[in-house]
Amino acid sequence: VQLQASGGGSVQAGGSLRLSCVASGIPSDSYAVGWFRQAPGKEREFVAAVTWSGSKAYYAESVKGRFTISRDNAKSTVYLQMDSLKPEDTAVYYCAKPKVYGVDLTQEAWYSYWGQGTQVTVSS
Repeated sequence: VQLQASGGGSVQAGGSLRLSCVASGIPSDSYAVGWFRQAPGKEREFVAAVTWSGSKAYYAESVKGRFTISRDNAKSTVYLQMDSLKPEDTAVYYCAKPKVYGVDLTQEAWYSYWGQGTQVTVSS
């Protein structure tokens, strides 16, 4: 299983970015995907997750109403649309796949496959 995250960049506060996570090596409609982020000097934290069907999505409180996670299984791609970005959203963003089904997708410990990360920088 390989995950490839992309779409990061530098934007001003209030701007938008869309991250993409492309998976290979596994059927696209068989896994949930989570997004996490790690800011300098801080621990990695949960951002959002979506179930394999796309029917359920989960968000950290800090991004609710601003970020939207979605997936296109035909393209084996999961997206994270980030709107109304704030300087505190600056971090390296990672997509990940959990090791088993039916787990709490907000908990990092359940994830075993990780993409390489993409940098998001929001300036004030």
